[in-house]
Amino acid sequence: MPARLTRRLLPLAAIAAASALVLSACAPSAGGESGGDELVWSIEGANLSAGHMDPQVSQLDVSGMVQRAVLDSLVFQEDDGSFSPWLATKWDVSPDSTEYTFTLRDDVTFTDGEKFDAAAVKANFDRIVDPETESAQAASMLGADFYDGTEVIDDYTVKVSFTQPYAPFLQAASTPQLGFYSPKVLKESADKLKAGGPGITVGTGPFELTEYTPDQEIVYTRNDDYAWGPGEEGSKAPKFETLRVEIQPEASVRTGVIESGESDLASNVPPNLVAGLDDAITVDSVEYPGLPYSLYLNEKYGVFADEKVRQAFSRGIDIDAAVDEIYFGQFPRAWSVLGSTTPGYDASLEGTWPFDQDAANTLLDEAGWTARDADGIRMKDGKRLSVRWIAWTPIPDDRAALANAIQSDLKEIGFEVVREELEPGAYNEQYGPKTFDLTDWGFSGVDPDFLRNHLHTDGFQNASQVSDPALDALLEDAVATSDQGARDELYTEVQQWNAQHVAIVPLYSPSAITAVGERVKGLDYDLYGRPLFYDVSVG
Repeated sequence: MPARLTRRLLPLAAIAAASALVLSACAPSAGGESGGDELVWSIEGANLSAGHMDPQVSQLDVSGMVQRAVLDSLVFQEDDGSFSPWLATKWDVSPDSTEYTFTLRDDVTFTDGEKFDAAAVKANFDRIVDPETESAQAASMLGADFYDGTEVIDDYTVKVSFTQPYAPFLQAASTPQLGFYSPKVLKESADKLKAGGPGITVGTGPFELTEYTPDQEIVYTRNDDYAWGPGEEGSKAPKFETLRVEIQPEASVRTGVIESGESDLASNVPPNLVAGLDDAITVDSVEYPGLPYSLYLNEKYGVFADEKVRQAFSRGIDIDAAVDEIYFGQFPRAWSVLGSTTPGYDASLEGTWPFDQDAANTLLDEAGWTARDADGIRMKDGKRLSVRWIAWTPIPDDRAALANAIQSDLKEIGFEVVREELEPGAYNEQYGPKTFDLTDWGFSGVDPDFLRNHLHTDGFQNASQVSDPALDALLEDAVATSDQGARDELYTEVQQWNAQHVAIVPLYSPSAITAVGERVKGLDYDLYGRPLFYDVSVG
């Protein structure tokens, strides 16, 4: 019988300002009494060993997902989008949102015995924005150029200042990207944090990283002294002793181990494998807020410099049919650069750019691509209408199938797409200087300020190489505006700008699909669908 599917959509009204990341999951089990048990979590995690064990530096969602077991945050974001105490007991925000003053708990220690205090907050935040750290995402979440420093007021009071109003900071301060390492580690071993490991990845969290075999497993052992997590369930140490994270990139392996009982939890289960799971397995699906899985069209490199070509590209893909067939109706087709569960989502864009080959052909004719070669590919000035799509490996089967559908649809209108599947090093060689026509990814985040990274002239994820002063002004005004209604209006303009300009082609809004075995009780998720283990028992 099919597994139960619990689909949780995060309501727009319930989620307040934010920005961030996401993904992956667990493996082998053991019996015994709750309290001494081992929980096995099977995750995808293929690139963790490539220097992505440090969420303060890595842009991979999986980094923050697994290291949340070790790294605590100043505040916790609840399901309704509000913020509650964590390592900070209270906070004050200046009227202009340029200063955030936190009162810290005075009973928190790192698992190496170091004290958590205001100096530890300053050391971590200053490390994130230090150019030598080479942090992109976390530094951006900390305000980047807006960050004006962290001041130690006294041992347990710290003030974080910005040069201009910075509305998304509380949400950023709730994420593992702005979580805290031991000051001793930062002083003695900061250069080893990307690789991670026992004695290196040291935080105040409910677990301590005690074993790490790259590309195989991470073992976290309960922090028996833990008593400062968010909410009532976090006020005590975990109920189980060992969290064993098995790294299994193949989805079929992850579903296999959850069915066999070798794993208690499996993350990133693809929709096509859900129906085959046993009825005893619960399947939870949480739609990510953020930027949907999308294609980024590089307008400074080749044929995508022409807006009509970009528009034709988007109208020439039968997104609805491909997404419905490949994702079995589990993932909704996307219409905007904000997913439908993200604050500020503009629902008026739904249905405004449907699949229309006639419209696409007309646009390409108007752009001068009227001739055809022997293969049926359009020609102009002796050149083929051909673009090169670089993709980061490993590539899941579902996205490979989606790419094939896109290539096939576009070929019908004489538009050739050549896809190159590249190892991370080779990918970065082209991504850095932007020597490609298009690339792809999705990005989870609760606060739409992540669009500044993707669409601002100076955005570190501006793969489309957009540079529009009017758009920059919208994004800059939005990050500096505290009123949520005013911010929503600004982000509506940004979404409508992209619908016309087509720098990004959104395809679908993914969900975090987690398969949960019978032994697991009390599992909850954060707003990104990442498992939270504060009240979990096994057995």
